[in-house]
Parts: sequence; C-alpha cells; structure tokens
Amino acid sequence: MTSRVSIWVESRRNGALLALWSLAAALVVYVFINGGYLIAVLQFAAIYVVFVTGLNIFMGYAGQVSFGHNAFATISGYTSAVLTTSYGWEPLTAATLGLAGALACALIVGYPTLRLRGHYLAMATLAIGLIAYEIAVQWGSVTQGYMGISGIPPLGIGRWAVVSDRGVLLLLALIAALGVLASAGIRRSRLGRALVAIAGSEDAARALGIDVARYKLIAFLISAFYAGVAGSLFVHAVGFVSPEVYGLHMVVLAFTMLYVGGIGTVTGAALGALIVSLLPETFRAFNEYQDLAYGAVLILILIYAPGGLASLPKLWSARRKEGA
Repeated sequence: MTSRVSIWVESRRNGALLALWSLAAALVVYVFINGGYLIAVLQFAAIYVVFVTGLNIFMGYAGQVSFGHNAFATISGYTSAVLTTSYGWEPLTAATLGLAGALACALIVGYPTLRLRGHYLAMATLAIGLIAYEIAVQWGSVTQGYMGISGIPPLGIGRWAVVSDRGVLLLLALIAALGVLASAGIRRSRLGRALVAIAGSEDAARALGIDVARYKLIAFLISAFYAGVAGSLFVHAVGFVSPEVYGLHMVVLAFTMLYVGGIGTVTGAALGALIVSLLPETFRAFNEYQDLAYGAVLILILIYAPGGLASLPKLWSARRKEGA
C-alpha cells in the first residue's frame, strides 16, 4: 500500500513539474509568434538563465556564497565588446577570448579566496565585483566609462549573423537550455555528488576523502564560465554595454532569481529568471504601485514556498501524501 502511495505521489509531482515547464514553453512560443516588447524581455531572461544557472552550481550545489560573479561577466562582456568594435574581431572569436579572460581571473582570485568561509568569502567576492566595476568606469580610454560602448555586432560567424529579434531569442533560448542540461548532468555526476557533500559539511566531506579545496575551485570556475557566457551574450544581443549593466543590480537580481526559483535545484534558476523577468511587466498596470505589488508577490513566494518555485510540486505532493 505504501509503495503504491509513493508511486502515485511521485507521478503527481512529476506531472506538476511538467505542467510548470509546459506553461513556460507555451509562453515562449506565444511571445515568439506574436512578437512585440516581450521578445526583448525574454531575451533578457534567457541571458539571466545562463548566469543564474552557473551561480547555482557554486551556491546551490556547493553551498558557497558569492557576490562577485558579475566580475566575470564584466571581463567577458567588455573584452568581446572592445575587440569587435575597436579591432574588428569576429564576435565568436572575441567572445571566446573574453571567456578565457574570465576563467583566468577566476583561477587567479579563486585559489586564495576560496580558502575563506561564510561571510569572509562573501565579502571577498563582493570586493572582486566592485573592483571589476570600478575598472570598467575608470578605464575610459578602453571602456568609454559611463558613456559605454555602442555598435557592438550581433552574434554570428563571418557573413552569417543573427540579427532578427526572433532569431536572437531562439539562439539565446537554445544556449540557456544547453546550460540547464549541462547543470543537470553536473548534478548527477561524481562532481555534483561531491559538491553536495561539501555543502552539507566540509569537514565530513574531507573525512570521506573529498579534496574540498579542489572541488570548490572547480565549481567556482564552472560558475565563472557561465557568468562569462552571459556577459558576452548580453553585449552582442543588445549591441551596447556600460558599467551599470554589470553593477550590484546584477548581483541583487541574480540572487532574487535564484531564491525565487529554488536554490540548489536543477530547474530553479531557469524558473526564477523567467518569473522575475516577467513579473514587472505583469504589474505595469498598477502604475505607481507597481514596485509594491512586485515586492509583495516575491515575499509571498518566499513565505509559502521557501524552497522556491521548483519546490512547489514537492510541497503539493507532500500535502497530498499526508491526506492519503
């Protein structure tokens, strides 16, 4: 009897999760067909899916804290923007070099920084993000400071470039989906299991023979790679970049998406990015009360689904199981 109930609950949970993703897919298809301003909103959401999915590997899987992943997006994005506009590089080649720069920076700062724990690690990573932001502001001869860099070419190879709004959305959605699938593969791998063990207890993981420092650095590098991809995608999708794009607002928004979607879950980052990107558009009719309504909904989500939106099927299944 117990096994039948468990099977029934699991099927219900999977069905609820499938319903959530079907609704998200239907929304993307609707916007893709009808066009309009929401295409730009979904492009923005897809870029943040990539960024937050990487952040989730470091914060959700490994249980660490980082306020500085915007630094890696800054390095990659500005490298790609400068090389394509000032030196005529191909976007793909420039983005690749930008990613290499972001990973090199992550390796240099990650090795000593990840020896810290808790709020010390949080403050150290915050400093990294602030330093990258100040460099983008002050190095005006290269970054143009607050004026920013415009005329950045779209993604493409040679004469082939993705220029239409729908084409850009399709490309970004594909990259975001690949990022989520890769994250799911990491979660099921030996690396993922080691990171979860570290998140539970670093001392216990070390006692089990896990090289904690090594695995934390690997998670940091993977998440920096995701951040670098998101940084380059933004500049080529929008065609413009300025320091404000990668400022503290990016950090706060990413944290909101991560916790609303469900930190530590495979699909939570994508759900959070979609919901948090679309909610402001939903509440535009409230005019001056828009921010109030937006904040209230976020608070309600965190109160009634503390594990994020990705935990809703699990919560619903648990209640049905108790009723059964």
